[in-house]
Amino acid sequence: MIKYKLQCEKNHEFTSWFANSSEFERLKKKKMLECIYCNSKDIKKSIMSPRVINKNKENKDYQKEIKKMKKDLTELRKFVENNFEYVGDKFARKVREVYYDENKKKNIYGISTEKERKDLMEEGIDLVSIPWIDREN
Repeated sequence: MIKYKLQCEKNHEFTSWFANSSEFERLKKKKMLECIYCNSKDIKKSIMSPRVINKNKENKDYQKEIKKMKKDLTELRKFVENNFEYVGDKFARKVREVYYDENKKKNIYGISTEKERKDLMEEGIDLVSIPWIDREN
């Protein structure tokens, strides 16, 4: 796994993990990377110093940290799947129903396009994107 410091066209900086450098390039080419602040898909790697691990204990600690992150993300996914209704690609329409109708308050999750997310944000509807870790990963 490799961690990159990323930057969008608006100079927002954030970090993300990738299986390797070619995975970053593949996702960037397919426009599957987006800024966590503004949803821009114009993402590049920023300058970052690598973390070099040369001691066995440090390596074990680092591996424990990675396993904990994976466990936390897996638990988050399980929580969302058990407590939220999956609405698929109808997310934008369904979230508006929930937001504007007091009688329809419920927890939902799904997928949306960049434009849909932008439109929802302009309406004042706050969204959270969660890294969705594969169960088999």
